[in-house]
Amino acid sequence: MSIGIVSTGIYIPEAVMTAEDIATQSNLPLEVVKYKMGISKKPIPGRDDHTVAMGIWAAEKALQKGNVDPKSIDLIIYIGEEHKEYPLWTAAIKIQEELGAFHAWAFDVALRCGTTIMAMKVAKSMMLADPSIQTVLLAGGYRNSDFIDYTNESTRFMFNLGAGGAAMILKRNYDKNILLESDIITDGSFSEDVLVPVGGTKQPLTTELLENGMYRLDVMDPQGMKARLEQKSMDNFLKVIRNALFKSGYSEKDIDYLAILHMKKSAHDYVLGELGLTKEQSIYLSDYGHIGQMDQIISLELAEKSEKIKSGDIVVLVSAGIGYAWGAIAVKWGTEGRKI
Repeated sequence: MSIGIVSTGIYIPEAVMTAEDIATQSNLPLEVVKYKMGISKKPIPGRDDHTVAMGIWAAEKALQKGNVDPKSIDLIIYIGEEHKEYPLWTAAIKIQEELGAFHAWAFDVALRCGTTIMAMKVAKSMMLADPSIQTVLLAGGYRNSDFIDYTNESTRFMFNLGAGGAAMILKRNYDKNILLESDIITDGSFSEDVLVPVGGTKQPLTTELLENGMYRLDVMDPQGMKARLEQKSMDNFLKVIRNALFKSGYSEKDIDYLAILHMKKSAHDYVLGELGLTKEQSIYLSDYGHIGQMDQIISLELAEKSEKIKSGDIVVLVSAGIGYAWGAIAVKWGTEGRKI
């Protein structure tokens, strides 16, 4: 039995922050922002670009693109961020209501920027285990750019954070764009290295903390984290890719396209080089920045439009998220799909 990708959808806000804007706000040289950090521009949220709303708009595009009736959806999994319209709110249920998916049930999952890959793994497992789950929608939005202080040097690796929404529809017994195997690694030794230090139960938000800008993302031990993470991150990045392929019966030599998150240019090139891939076998998201767990779906859509992937290709989606987590999943692209 196969689980296949019926369609995807993305929503990208019109408002952008350019490399020049980032350089000005951070006091970094423009060349560093453009060529080292690899950011030409990135979308940022407009007035109405709320997190879950962006996920809903992306889901509507995926439904239309795949000619899927919302009432045929059995399960909705929210893959967006916790930073959304309201706290303590199950976003997937809101998506269900707005789409008219009246026969579905819904829940939220989170693994920061690794959420989409984790949710694909969870959805596949649930569909294999429960025959009543035939069609699953993954959808969510991201605007963690709201938490970036461009004067904080220790968060420089997050200056690429942008905004957007993405969605993916999966179908049981759909023999097109088939989900193969996945691999996920988490390492709790980094669990408190990157966080928003206030607003939780340890340090409730106060007027003074708000005025001092303490509600933004910060790194507790910048030098220590860099020393511990730098090589381990690249090793784990490559490990999850290779493990997902091995479990699927393939190797890195079989990769035709790599849907990878946005990272600094040297790291992107290093991953491609270690896997023996050319720059044509991936898309560097310099015009998008890092839209969290939406990157893999955005990369897939861009690859489809630019005809970088074709029927029979082995596509690997890979990401990493603060915490730290690394994840990859392989997909056998194309072949004829059955009608829904």
